[in-house]
Amino acid sequence: MPKEKHIIIIGAGFGGLYAAKELLKGNNNFRITIIDTRNFHLFQPLLYQVATAQLSPEDIAYPIREIFKKNKNVTILKENVSSVDLENKFVKVECGNLYYDKLIISVGVIPDYFGNDAWKKNAPPLKTLEDALKIRRKILNVFERAESEMLHPCDENPLNFVIIGGGPTGIELSGALAELSKYTLKNEFRSIKPERAKIYLIEAGKNILPGFPDKLIQAADKSLTELGVTIKTNSLVTNIEDNKVEIKVNNSSEFIESKVVLWAAGVKACFKDNILSSKKNVEFDKKGRVLVDKELTVPYYDDVYIIGDFASLVDENNKPLPGTAPVAMQQGIYAAKHIKGKVSLPFKYLNKGSLAVIGRNAAVADFGKFQVSGFFAWIVWVFVHIGYLVGFNNRLLVLIKWAWNYFVKKSTARIIYRSNYNNI
Repeated sequence: MPKEKHIIIIGAGFGGLYAAKELLKGNNNFRITIIDTRNFHLFQPLLYQVATAQLSPEDIAYPIREIFKKNKNVTILKENVSSVDLENKFVKVECGNLYYDKLIISVGVIPDYFGNDAWKKNAPPLKTLEDALKIRRKILNVFERAESEMLHPCDENPLNFVIIGGGPTGIELSGALAELSKYTLKNEFRSIKPERAKIYLIEAGKNILPGFPDKLIQAADKSLTELGVTIKTNSLVTNIEDNKVEIKVNNSSEFIESKVVLWAAGVKACFKDNILSSKKNVEFDKKGRVLVDKELTVPYYDDVYIIGDFASLVDENNKPLPGTAPVAMQQGIYAAKHIKGKVSLPFKYLNKGSLAVIGRNAAVADFGKFQVSGFFAWIVWVFVHIGYLVGFNNRLLVLIKWAWNYFVKKSTARIIYRSNYNNI
C-alpha cells in the first residue's frame, strides 16, 4: 500500500473548502489537515446583508467540523499559521510544526487603505463577520441616537451615510442601506423619519462598477438614483474624520458630514512578509499576492499551491483574475485534481459571469455576450447565492427570510448588543 500523503490546507474559505471536497472524491490515500483562525466557513458575498440587518450571522456561516464530520481522514485545527518553511516542508502553528507532502494556501486578503491606515477607525471595512456586526450596530445606533436627540428642541442633525468604493460591495451596501432607511425602518420612530437619510456613494474613478459593460453601469446608476443614493464619481477621498469625509472633485475640496463611513475601496494581501520562508525568493505583485505559475504552484516549489485572493495570475488576455468566489472555487478544484494527477493542462478560469445586486428588485448580471439588469438579474442573483450557500438549513432559512423581507419589506435581524469593540 502506498504511503499516506499528508495534505495541509491553510484557509477554509471558498478555495480551501472546494479543494478539500475535491480531494475527498474517490479512493485516495490522503490525510488532510485544514487550518483556519475561525471554526466556520463564511459566505462572504452576503456579508453586506448581515451589516444592513437583513440576515443574521448564522445564516451565512457554517461550522467547518460539521462539513467534514463524516470524513475520518480530515482534521480541523483552529490555529494561527505564523510561517511556512518551503525548504523543510512544514507549517508552523502555535502548538508546533506540521509537516506536509502537499500544501494549499488560500488565506485571502485584507482591506487596503492605500497608506491611510488611520482611516480604518472611522471607516470600517466589510471583510469579516465581526466587521459586519460592528457596521450593523453602528448603523442602527445612528438612527436610535437621532431619535433621542430630537427629545430636545434643536435643528435636525444630518442623517448621512457614506460608502467609499463603487465596486460590487459598495453598490450592494448602498442599495441595502437605502432600503433599510426607506422601507424597513419606516414608521418605527416617532421623532425622526429614517427615510430622510442620505446615502452617498464615493468612487475615485469615472464610473461605478469598473470592469462592467457601460449598459450595466448605466442600469446600476439609474437603480441607485431611484433609491435616493447620491453617486459621486471622479471623487478622491483625501481625509476621514469622526463626523465628516473630505473629497477632492475637480481640484476642489468638498466635505460631507456623516457619522457612518464604510470602506469598500480596495484589498491587499496580508501575508507577504511573514508567511512564506524560502531560500529562493518568492515573488509578489504590488498588492502582496504571490506570483504563481499556470499550475497555481509557487515557482521552484511544485508541492505548494496558492489559490484564491492570495494568488496573482493573469488570464489568456493578460488580465489579472478577479478576487471573487468563483475564481477561488475553480482554483481549489483544479489544485486538488492536480494533486490527484487528474489534470495536466494549465489552469484556465471559466468566467460564468459577474453579478451585483442593487435592491429588492434590481441587479446587474454580465455573462459576456449576454447581459441583463433589473428584476430578472435579481432572480438570477438569488438562485446563484442560494446554490453556493453551504448547508441545506442555511439555504432554506435564507430563502425564507428573503421571501419574507421581499413581501413585507421588514427584517428582524435588528438587534443591537454590546460588544468589546468600542463604545459605539
